[in-house]
Amino acid sequence: MKLFIALFLIVSGVVAFRTLSQHQRASAPISTENEVTSAAGPNARAVMVELFTSEGCSSCPPADEVLTKLDKTQPVQGVEIIALGEHVDYWNKLGWTDPYSSAEFSSRQSNYADAFGLESVYTPQMIVDGRDEFAGGNGNKAHDAIIKAVRSPKAKVELFAFGSSGANDRDLKLSIQISEIPRITAGDTADVLLAITENNLRSEISRGENAGRYLRHSAVVRRLSVLGNINAGQQSFEAQPLVNLAGGWQRDNLRAVVFVQERGTRRVIGAAASGLSRN
Repeated sequence: MKLFIALFLIVSGVVAFRTLSQHQRASAPISTENEVTSAAGPNARAVMVELFTSEGCSSCPPADEVLTKLDKTQPVQGVEIIALGEHVDYWNKLGWTDPYSSAEFSSRQSNYADAFGLESVYTPQMIVDGRDEFAGGNGNKAHDAIIKAVRSPKAKVELFAFGSSGANDRDLKLSIQISEIPRITAGDTADVLLAITENNLRSEISRGENAGRYLRHSAVVRRLSVLGNINAGQQSFEAQPLVNLAGGWQRDNLRAVVFVQERGTRRVIGAAASGLSRN
C-alpha cells in the first residue's frame, strides 16, 4: 500500500502539488525575519505540531515559515507548541535531494494517511497532536487546531538532559518520567518516542522547483526513535536513554522531544521538550 502511494506521488502527484501551491499562495504571507524567540509559560500545556515538508516542493517554504513562527513566537497563551519538521524523501527524484529528508518520515506520513483515511500523502501537510491535518501553510487552521488540542487530556511528561560540557562530548543521558496517562483507546497501544530536532538550518537550492532560493528551517527532526510502549491501564513509564549527537549537529540549536502516541489512532497524548545546549 505504502509503496503504491509513493509511486503514485512520483507519477501524478505534481498536479496535486500545483493545486496546493495555488492554495498556499492565496494565504497571507508570514514573515519570520527578526523574530525573537518567546518561551511558553511554566504552566503551559504542550501541543505537538508536525510539518511534513520538502526542499524540493515549491509550496513548502511558506509552510516552513508558519512552523518557524509557531516555534519561535509561541503565539497561543497557555500552550507550549512543540514543533517537528519532518522532511520526506519522495520529492528527491524530481530534481533536488533534500539533505534533511528520510524514508522514515515518508513512512510516518503514510501511516497518518491511513489513520485519516486519505487516498494519498501530500506536502506541505501539518498535523496537530496526531488529530487534525491540513495544508501546512494555513496559519489560521493551525491556531484553531492547537486551541482544540489543548483541551484534551494530557499525560504529564518530564524530561531532563544530563551531560558533560566538554567540547568533544557528544553523549547525553536523558531522564524521562511519564505519569497521569490518559486512558488508551480500547485495543490500541501507545509508543513513547524520542526526537532530536535542530533549529536554524539553511540550504541554498540549486535545482528543482525551489532553484535559486535560500531556505531556512526550524525544528528539523534529525533522529526519531521508539523508547518503549504503554499499554492500556498502565499508569507510568520511565526511561534513561543515552543519546549520541552526530558531529555535524550544532548542539546549541538542538532539542530533545519526547512524546506519547497511540499506534492506531495516531493521537498524541503527551509531550515535552528540552534544549540540549551546554549552558
